Amino acid sequence: MKKDFSKPSSKEKNVRRKFLKAGALAFGAVSIVPSHVLFAKPEIRSKTGELIKRGSVVPSDKVNLACIGIGNRGAQVMDAIHNTGMANVVALCDVDMGAKHTLDQMNKHPKAHRFQDFREMFDKVGGEFDAVTVGTPDFSHFPITMHAMAEGKGVYVEKPLARTFNEIELLMKAAEKYGVVTQMGNQGHSGANYFQFKSWVDAGIIKDVKKITCHMNSARRWHGWDTNMSSFPAAEPIPSTLDWDIWLTTAQHHDYNKDFINGQWRCWYDFGMGALGDWGAHIMDAFHQFLDLGLPYEVDPVKIQGYNKLFYPQSTTLAFKFPKRGKHPKLTVTWYDGVDNVPEVPEGYGSSELDANIPAASNGKIQPSKLNPGKIIYGKDLTFKGGSHSSTLSIIPEEAAKDMAGKLPEVPESPSNHFENFLFACKGEEKTRSPFEVTGPLSQVFTLGTLAQRLDTKLKFDRKKKVITNNALANDLLVGEPPRKGWEDYYKV
Repeated sequence: MKKDFSKPSSKEKNVRRKFLKAGALAFGAVSIVPSHVLFAKPEIRSKTGELIKRGSVVPSDKVNLACIGIGNRGAQVMDAIHNTGMANVVALCDVDMGAKHTLDQMNKHPKAHRFQDFREMFDKVGGEFDAVTVGTPDFSHFPITMHAMAEGKGVYVEKPLARTFNEIELLMKAAEKYGVVTQMGNQGHSGANYFQFKSWVDAGIIKDVKKITCHMNSARRWHGWDTNMSSFPAAEPIPSTLDWDIWLTTAQHHDYNKDFINGQWRCWYDFGMGALGDWGAHIMDAFHQFLDLGLPYEVDPVKIQGYNKLFYPQSTTLAFKFPKRGKHPKLTVTWYDGVDNVPEVPEGYGSSELDANIPAASNGKIQPSKLNPGKIIYGKDLTFKGGSHSSTLSIIPEEAAKDMAGKLPEVPESPSNHFENFLFACKGEEKTRSPFEVTGPLSQVFTLGTLAQRLDTKLKFDRKKKVITNNALANDLLVGEPPRKGWEDYYKV
């Protein structure tokens, strides 16, 4: 008999009860110093003094880690974390445990507990780890991260934070409520670009910026697809290693197809965030934070080429308009993606090279393009050329750079890379550079951009009320489709 996934099993109900109980314990039912803050784990007592859990002292200075999503990009994150020498991987969780792309990490960590359902992992071995990494598809970041925070765990989540505006709003509220360590995986935010940008803004080198151009013109997975497609790909047999129901998490039911998994999820509005969600966090992050952008008041799809209601366009130009912000003037950020949608560059731009710090795509190398991923920042007196990730800015043209050579401030070096920064924060020794209060609004900018792509229409946004004022459907999509039955509890903070 085929299982009715719309009706949760007694096991699933029990897991959800434990999730809600964990949230209550983490906020108000007991007084506790969480294990992600101090390695010495205190005893846990109720308000009446009843002993709930005995205290313990971790015998090493390493963070005990559970990794959720251990193939493809998740595997790269695991390797980077492990290479710090600061973490013990004690649990592995992947919906496709045992598939080719997950075997490598299973072999590297043979003693780690193994699970396909993250809820079961928290239920059975949650007391054995201090923090989690989330390297799953964009749409499934939300329930996993909410569960981890309610359990009092530090969370490292790959970018972007979530698929919908409202999910990100809830993640920010939950992070504040539970007081856990959070970090989004835009690795450049711990690199040279981050520290240079902050120093140059503080010194007045970057000022009065009214225009920024962002570009990502490499070929994407959905390029070349039939833009007349009107239905999702036909159902295929589910691989024996894959738990398709858990893969879907909160998403409405879709029949399995290989074009939904292993990175292909990025192509679809229902699952991924397209080129903008993939690369925006590596290109826009520093200027979004240090120019105090916040949320736009308008998003205009200037160009949509190869439009389809199911998957992302072949080419997109989006104009994000931001109001005056304190000392900063009104600003338009224009995003270009698509192989043949390359923006104009100013005179004296020079060549465009890939930053050596950009990690390879999970399934291969980044395809070279006419203009490599990056940005052009137009200030009042100076123009800056930048790449993505940790790539630093340069002043263009060359003559202007020479004139400024002796006037530039000294830029501090990063005390830790992005993964070390997260682990140090879990130990209470640093603060994360990409916590949810910083990266939440940045990720919300991406959700507004993908809505403009999805509906192919200009959106007017009320920054204070956080609503779209000119399109009722778009405003409804800030929340998105309701979660599947059995997953509603994750939307309560």
